[in-house]
Amino acid sequence: QVHLVESGGGLVQAGGSLRLSCAASGGTNGYYVMAWFRQPPGKEREFVASTSNNGNTYYPDSVKGRFTGSRDNAKNTAYLQMNSLKPEDTAVYYCAARHNSMSYFWYEYMYWGQGTQVTVSS
Repeated sequence: QVHLVESGGGLVQAGGSLRLSCAASGGTNGYYVMAWFRQPPGKEREFVASTSNNGNTYYPDSVKGRFTGSRDNAKNTAYLQMNSLKPEDTAVYYCAARHNSMSYFWYEYMYWGQGTQVTVSS
């Protein structure tokens, strides 16, 4: 059982930056993918970034070049650096984890954090 705790959300002006953290505990031995999803108000949850144990990262076009996912395996912590934020990035951001291969689909992730609100003002 993997337990995830996110931190780092908040209110920022357009063009600003935020860094989210996700600390994992329990059952973190072995290969697993840590990912970030977001859910804007009234919309479905969408993939934002993922990072595997060996550092491979994946992003959708909507955030590519602005967001950077990383992880510190020694600390069992994943990070999401968000730069050049836009009002449309406003959402609840979730950290998720799954064993083995990466997936773009939120329903294929077994472990979830509680979510953290990111609000970007124009």
